[in-house]
Amino acid sequence: MSETVTLTVSGMTCQHCVAAVRKALQAVDGVEEVTDVSLADNSATVKGVADPRALIAAVQESGYSAALR
Repeated sequence: MSETVTLTVSGMTCQHCVAAVRKALQAVDGVEEVTDVSLADNSATVKGVADPRALIAAVQESGYSAALR
């Protein structure tokens, strides 16, 4: 069963940042789809069965801050 997880992402300032966060999240095991990464809302929404800690770590490794929303 798929779950939807939404993260608050800090530090994104442009579309390049959005693309970097999307790419990082897509690489996490269990992610089926990154449904949204929003610069305006400082958020990212992921569908799948992934460990939220792994999602946060992937965003942080890309140079941004993240937390569960």
